[in-house]
Amino acid sequence: MTVPADKPKKIAIVVHREHSRPGRVGALLEKRGYELHRLCPNLGCRLPEDMSDYAGVVIFGGPMSANDCGTLAGIKCELEWIPKVVEAGVPFLGLCLGAQLLTRAAGGRVAPHPQGLVEIGYVDIHPTETGRAWFRAPMKVYQWHREGMTLPACCEVLATNDRYPVQAFRHGPNAFGFQFHPEVTLEMKRIWTLSAAERLKMPGAQQRGVHLSMHPLYDPPLDRWINGFLDRWLATDQRGAKPIAANDMSAEEPIEAAFRLAAE
Repeated sequence: MTVPADKPKKIAIVVHREHSRPGRVGALLEKRGYELHRLCPNLGCRLPEDMSDYAGVVIFGGPMSANDCGTLAGIKCELEWIPKVVEAGVPFLGLCLGAQLLTRAAGGRVAPHPQGLVEIGYVDIHPTETGRAWFRAPMKVYQWHREGMTLPACCEVLATNDRYPVQAFRHGPNAFGFQFHPEVTLEMKRIWTLSAAERLKMPGAQQRGVHLSMHPLYDPPLDRWINGFLDRWLATDQRGAKPIAANDMSAEEPIEAAFRLAAE
């Protein structure tokens, strides 16, 4: 899918550190013809008030917490901005910290695991009954987090597991949050597992060799899944175009193979 001629051509990419990358998600959006507008509120970037030029917003992860609004002006700014984006009908996608910020903006809570367990490495997730329209089967996904989410009633869980029950969710027709990292490439895994090696000592974390050895096995189906998801996500735009409903099975035909492969 390429950018329709009558649609906005830019995607707002919100990151949290100077050297943060949009990874595979950014590359797939650029391949579709979108211009990435990189924004980092923690470094003083202003977030756009007028969203008419944007086809979507993606907020990525970071080492800080969604609860740091009292100490980080950038986090406070994002929490105040997210409801405006969602209410405007712009497709919104939050990844890891981005999902936790969406949770807090919607009225939910973000907190560490009661036993201090983390998810760092490849982890199984399972679709809920509602989530089967988006995740047809259990998947192995890449994780790097130490906090989880408790959703408000306005959100619906799409994928879950035993350690952190909220792995993917939807807020209204156009906003999604994923606790996992579909954007992370092999190069990014190599960097993260070295630059943040101290995190691999936390309870529940997998060691560096496991991260890298699992990549060729589990990354290809995740790649196919996120590639298919992005088209459906962009089609949830509520600013005039008819959105693709989560239970519209005919809309999923082009990505049937990706879902089947993800289940293997």
